[in-house]
Amino acid sequence: MIVGDMGNNNYAFIDSQNLNLGVQKVGWKMDWRKFREWLRDQYGVSKAYMFIGHMPEYEPLYDQMHDAGYLVVLKPTMDTNKMLHPDQDANAKEKAPDEKKPAVKGNTDADMVLWTMREYPNYDKAIIVTGDGDFFSLIEYLDQQGKLGHVMTPNWQYSSLLKMFDKYVIRLDQHRRELAYRDRPKKAN
Repeated sequence: MIVGDMGNNNYAFIDSQNLNLGVQKVGWKMDWRKFREWLRDQYGVSKAYMFIGHMPEYEPLYDQMHDAGYLVVLKPTMDTNKMLHPDQDANAKEKAPDEKKPAVKGNTDADMVLWTMREYPNYDKAIIVTGDGDFFSLIEYLDQQGKLGHVMTPNWQYSSLLKMFDKYVIRLDQHRRELAYRDRPKKAN
């Protein structure tokens, strides 16, 4: 059953970090396979693009996402603790990292906007999955063109810039029962 009159040729563009951190912030984990099926069954999503900062140690996760039906778009990440001082040249030694865990940056926002516009002629409606106000201009444009299906936010704490699109907002925390990952008990032998 597809909600509303959105049809079956809709694409989802998912800000994975915003979604993952947003649901964890309110105490649960997303079951990515269930989420992909829910997008297909409830909103006619034929393609779901997942934007993720690439880290080699997470290759199995990327494979798992692909197997669940996502089109995974990876962006190189950088360790912000290893950035050069302004007075060092490109051949200079990197500065020493802090004692704490390195801050890794893999901002995928520009990629998500690019892919949403690159695929624009191929979908009926776009579903933007984020609570980040950086996507205001994209969402506004899609709305003006009649191509915005929904804005799915992780929880109630989404950017005030997106409040003007409240009629499109679907809060995923309100679908926790359907979408949450649950550990399955192991069968006793």
